[in-house]
Amino acid sequence: MAKVLVLYYSMYGHIETMAKAVAKGAAEVPGTEVDIKRVPELVPADVLAKSGAKTSQDAPIARVDELPNYDAILFGTPTRFGNMTAQMRNFLDQAGGLWAKGALIGKVGSVFTSTATQHGGQESTLLTFHPTLLHLGMIIVGLPYSEQRQMGVDEIKGGSPYGASTIADGDGSRQPSQAELGMAAFQGRHVAQIAAKLAA
Repeated sequence: MAKVLVLYYSMYGHIETMAKAVAKGAAEVPGTEVDIKRVPELVPADVLAKSGAKTSQDAPIARVDELPNYDAILFGTPTRFGNMTAQMRNFLDQAGGLWAKGALIGKVGSVFTSTATQHGGQESTLLTFHPTLLHLGMIIVGLPYSEQRQMGVDEIKGGSPYGASTIADGDGSRQPSQAELGMAAFQGRHVAQIAAKLAA
């Protein structure tokens, strides 16, 4: 049995929706146990309310010391200036003790993201997330081209070999498409399959 954690930060709900699709895909792998958790919020409640943020989310808040309990972790974060959000960065910056003990070495790490615009930093967010995973000793898994929904120009969509992604539009009105949710589920399933092999 492999234990998989989908760990995310979502301000407007797009990454939360993607996280559920990732978890659904991972759960399709026989013998896989999947948890969905989120990192703590850093923005004051009144500021969140003024920005129209989605303040109610289903997932419980994760603790850093829980991470070694999992064989694989899929990290979901929106893009902030081509990087992960401060909330995700703050959470990972508390993993120094895990790094010092080598507690995450050999575990699978994977990343998915969202941006407001089509070229708003999806790939740079995924790629700049990877060094943190490498420092923690994790094995990086992306979204291989066997997931063909990332190909083609028939519709506007996210997705790259670095990970699943979605485009929210500047006002957040665009929700993840069926193609993007399909890529997210594929990534979750792919990661879970690799984690199961490693756990065995």
